[in-house]
Amino acid sequence: MAHTPLLLQLVIILTTARLCGLLLRYVGQPPVIGEMVAGLLLGPIVLGTWFPGFHAQLFAKEALPPLTSLSTLGLVLFMFIVGVELRAPNGVRAQFREAGAVGIMSVLMPIALGLGVAPLVYPLAPKGVAFWPFALFMAAAMSITAFPVLARILKDRDLTQTRIGRLALASAAITDVFAWILLALVVALLGSHTGLNGFLKTTIGMVAMCVVVFGVLRPVYAWLLARYAGDGRPTLMLLTTLMVGLFGCAAATQWLGLHEVFGAFLFGACLPRDDRLLKYLMERVEYVAIVVLMPIFFALAGLNTTRDAFVGAGLGAMTVIVGAAILGKVLGGAAGARIARHSWRDSFAIGSLMNARGLMELIVMKIGLDAGVIGPALFTMLLVMALTTTIATSPLVMLFAGKRADEPYGPVNRV
Repeated sequence: MAHTPLLLQLVIILTTARLCGLLLRYVGQPPVIGEMVAGLLLGPIVLGTWFPGFHAQLFAKEALPPLTSLSTLGLVLFMFIVGVELRAPNGVRAQFREAGAVGIMSVLMPIALGLGVAPLVYPLAPKGVAFWPFALFMAAAMSITAFPVLARILKDRDLTQTRIGRLALASAAITDVFAWILLALVVALLGSHTGLNGFLKTTIGMVAMCVVVFGVLRPVYAWLLARYAGDGRPTLMLLTTLMVGLFGCAAATQWLGLHEVFGAFLFGACLPRDDRLLKYLMERVEYVAIVVLMPIFFALAGLNTTRDAFVGAGLGAMTVIVGAAILGKVLGGAAGARIARHSWRDSFAIGSLMNARGLMELIVMKIGLDAGVIGPALFTMLLVMALTTTIATSPLVMLFAGKRADEPYGPVNRV
């Protein structure tokens, strides 16, 4: 069977994503939620059921590698912009202390609930998978906060530069580092070809990379931008140099066993905090990543779903997973914010933001699927969990914080 040409695939994916985004915006949700829904609609559960022949032709196996490459490129470019945009006007140390409290509690409580849920859903694991690797994978999946999707939600709500938004972004970065380390341990326990050596390479290598990025690349690129882009508008040669640094860092974290988005974020974060540079990069880079490339990732994730998750015992297991995921993140994030002396309402608003899982959750799920620790049924349940928790983020933030969520970053509302 002939497969659909790449350009026609893009037309269908982007049109579906944009229409779903408009619909979700109409009901008060960020467009990124629509892109996630579009992935489900284009998968076997909806399109594959209603039009199986067309679905098989649209997403033929031989047509997937180009789409996979484009989706990876979109994630890297978007996370680069998120890193460039990050600001800490009240001081890095103060922000790190608060973010550390929120991030750690946003990991510990979901891990505990993930381990508690594991015995209930273990019968759904593929045959031959030992319990503890499976349980630790569920703990890692529960503890993820979707840094890119959280950034998209904050952007769409104009909350990126607010006190709550800044703390949530910094906390999510800390959360995902712990979650990825746990995920590396799971892969080691599964007896992958890297084993414990791969786990050590990931953790030690990431520390070394942070030293190189902020100790070497940061001053080098600061000098280049000051010398050749004093007006905040890099020349084509300097823009090429930026892209080389970006893709080099992304490739380094990929080699370390982490996802390439971490390297992209680190490189963006090491660049000077120049609003003119940020505007230039947003106009040249971010629009293409958001509009053209990122919807492809959600479409590809939808291909791994199955209808079996919505019948019989699967429906009950899905309910348990979704409930535990929401409680773990909201209560864990709120507890961390309270430790940092934020008010109760702000604490629950921050916990609600930490509940967004979308993009990074999909990455974790794909790793678990490829490693054989989960099957299509659990993959679908975790996808529904990621979608549900992300959809609940904006309403919960508005419920707990209200208009105060729009306050600029400034004195913390403490009690």
